[in-house]
Amino acid sequence: MGEIRFLVLGDGLLGSEIVKQTGWRYFSRKKDGIDITQTSTYINLLRNYTHVINCIGYTNTRDNTRDKHFDVNVKGAYYLAEACKGFRIKLIHISTDYVYANSPDKAKETDVPLPVANWYGQSKVMADSIIQAVIPNEQEYLILRGTFKTRPYPYDKAWSNLVGNFDYVDVMASLFIKLIQNDACGIYNVGTERKSLFTLAQQTKPDVMPHDDTYETNKYIRPYWTEMDLTKMHNFFKEKGIE
Repeated sequence: MGEIRFLVLGDGLLGSEIVKQTGWRYFSRKKDGIDITQTSTYINLLRNYTHVINCIGYTNTRDNTRDKHFDVNVKGAYYLAEACKGFRIKLIHISTDYVYANSPDKAKETDVPLPVANWYGQSKVMADSIIQAVIPNEQEYLILRGTFKTRPYPYDKAWSNLVGNFDYVDVMASLFIKLIQNDACGIYNVGTERKSLFTLAQQTKPDVMPHDDTYETNKYIRPYWTEMDLTKMHNFFKEKGIE
């Protein structure tokens, strides 16, 4: 097997943290002018890499218009999957726990994802499916479902009725990296123990106030509960001796 060469796409909150922890090379719109929806802006950059980690996404969950979510999250995933398949590059795609917003509690990777009623959740479900359709061999892709938060918690209030397996970005990035470096394949739910956003916020902002107002304003709907089954991730770490 030849040398493994990792490339990160995107320098947002997660992409920057992964690069910080690993020193992997990265390309982004800001630094390199790449556009995930325009293959011509990045196709030649991929040739020298064996693994591409896609951290590019439109994550404004409050934006309930269709086009931006579909352009970046759906079309972008399709074009990138096609490019990686053509170059025989393993694609690592960052998904989200939002895909399980209307699924049964503790959803597994094998459960049918039923997203929240907004375009962000819908676009991420579609992206996961598109990658699996374009790259049918699961040894050649890794889809990571989870949510990461800014450290320290930046707001004065935190929802006490928002519950999931999310954690701070440095913690989530570390879990993603372990799965990537140890050649995990297919789909993985990724996270830490179940907690509320308020509980997480208290770790870095002790004076944060609880906030449990409804998430629904106008047509914006956000999931309250996205706890996932993490058995597959924990079993993988145990098998690899890294937990």
